[in-house]
Amino acid sequence: MNRPHVVVINTGGTIAMRAEEGKGVVPTNKLPFSALLPYLERHARITMDDYLNIPSPHMTPHHMLDVARRVRAAVARDDVHGVVITHGTDTLEETAFLLDLVVKTDKPIVVTGAMRASDELGADGPVNLLAAVRVAAHPDSRGKGVLVVFNDEIHAARYVTKTHSANVATFQSPLHGPVGTVTHTDIFYHHAPLVREHFPVDTLAENVALVKAAAGTDDFFLQACADRGVDGVVIEALGLGNLPPAMVPGVRRLLTARIPVVLVSRCYNGMVLPVYGYEGGGRQLDELGVILSSGRLNGQKARIKLMVALPLSRDMNRLREWFRR
Repeated sequence: MNRPHVVVINTGGTIAMRAEEGKGVVPTNKLPFSALLPYLERHARITMDDYLNIPSPHMTPHHMLDVARRVRAAVARDDVHGVVITHGTDTLEETAFLLDLVVKTDKPIVVTGAMRASDELGADGPVNLLAAVRVAAHPDSRGKGVLVVFNDEIHAARYVTKTHSANVATFQSPLHGPVGTVTHTDIFYHHAPLVREHFPVDTLAENVALVKAAAGTDDFFLQACADRGVDGVVIEALGLGNLPPAMVPGVRRLLTARIPVVLVSRCYNGMVLPVYGYEGGGRQLDELGVILSSGRLNGQKARIKLMVALPLSRDMNRLREWFRR
């Protein structure tokens, strides 16, 4: 029986870094995966695509879209069973979610990385990459959307987020939990995401701002967004989707200028709902024309979704429909 063929697209991140005296943890001149090939090829035939070698804070929407193009090209090949992307952890969830939105395939797409550099004691990169290849090669991984594999857990790209700045168990899925588990002998799935979306785009609205509300904040940043003429704004609101009253004038100005404003909650769990009718309350914001995202997306993912959606439509009702799925 032929082994499954898995394409590994490397983009850099801690998984590809080493600690150098006097410099800290930095990218290496050469990606350090060749020593792992004998272990990976026990489970699949591997093709390495060394696309990038950058820290994840250097990852841009342009890079993410180019990764999506490379993934599309790989899964379009009849001989490719699945794809793995190695990625820095700081922006990993954003790239994974963008891939989930713009790549339409039932073939497994798996994103992984590391919290410890490749030469650190207890480096988690090798075991995460091995687990990711095993997941991408497994027949039960088909049709589940983009997956994130870390610390022997399988998460849906739509729900996963980085929850700890240093712990190897950083990636968690609030409310939903992991969709599967990697063991020594097999891959097991507990459930699969019910929501699957596809936006057939090859361009992004990259000028989308993300603003966070806090006690007593005014509309300074919202007015700056209006002055700049951004494509859209995502606001991480308080609680169920409420803002301090001093932010409302900036919201009104953005909406008057036909700049979409999407509201999510800054809470770790839950969603926004049009409940409170006071000045700045979610009910009032909904009536003003703010788009309340009921998809339980955090701010960074709502920003990605708006960047993906705007090239297809700037109609507020259409955008509202997409964000209420």
